[in-house]
Amino acid sequence: MSKQKKKVRSTGRLSAITTCISITLVLILLGSVVLFVSVGNNFSRQLREGLTVELLLSDSTATNELLATQARLRRAPYARAVDYISKERGTKEMNEALQGDVGEFLGGSPIPAEFEVYLHADYANLDSLRHYEASMRAMPGVTDVIYPKEVMQSLDRTIPSIGLVLLGVAGLLAIVSFSLINNTIRMNVYARRHTIHTMKLVGARWGFIRRPFLAQALRFGLVSVLIAGGALGGALYYLAYEAGTGDIYFNTLITPEVWCATLGTVVVCGIVLTLFCAYVSVNRYLRMSTADIYLK
Repeated sequence: MSKQKKKVRSTGRLSAITTCISITLVLILLGSVVLFVSVGNNFSRQLREGLTVELLLSDSTATNELLATQARLRRAPYARAVDYISKERGTKEMNEALQGDVGEFLGGSPIPAEFEVYLHADYANLDSLRHYEASMRAMPGVTDVIYPKEVMQSLDRTIPSIGLVLLGVAGLLAIVSFSLINNTIRMNVYARRHTIHTMKLVGARWGFIRRPFLAQALRFGLVSVLIAGGALGGALYYLAYEAGTGDIYFNTLITPEVWCATLGTVVVCGIVLTLFCAYVSVNRYLRMSTADIYLK
């Protein structure tokens, strides 16, 4: 009898370990998908916020007109920041870029003063800028409005397609993750279906029968959340603080929102899904008749 009990306990521990490992791997997969989608959104936003609109100014623009144009730009909903580049500053920057004097052969600098407008990501697209272009051209002293139309057109065409693909993959993996967790919990409950039926025969209430299974599922979920959250948290920390050097800007892409989305998804799915799957699985066997229990 002692050997039999030890064998049962060993089998139970092995089953618990296997269940925790399975749920942990699923949570890591699900968290990784959320991480990639969140980082992709941040990367897209950074690309758009890096685009600027240049408002070229006439050389005869008066100071009061410059101030009026600057004030209107700063109040505009599309403007994240406004930078005034004087004719002298623009000429100096051009000379440094070309490693020469652009005015030496032309008898004067052709570089006009300008306002450089950094855009909010939501407005960094062709439709929004075409809507505001006429009002920008009408501002005092503005002679021309320049923005990277081809780049914006490419982003407007590419980013939505990539976003749809990522959302589709995320949705598919979410379904797969739910199915894997559900099957893992169901197999654990299936091994104890006779115990459920025996407790039902002696008059135990369904809530009383469900309680130990829900408690066990909660333990599985918490252990899996701690392991998966630790693994993903370590990966996030490495990408944000260790790998964020040189040409790799993970430290700017991995924001607090990415941390919350990734780890929050792991916590919610690890606890809520395991409890829900255990609840459904136990109820399934509680509704079965004696013949169905022994035939399954």
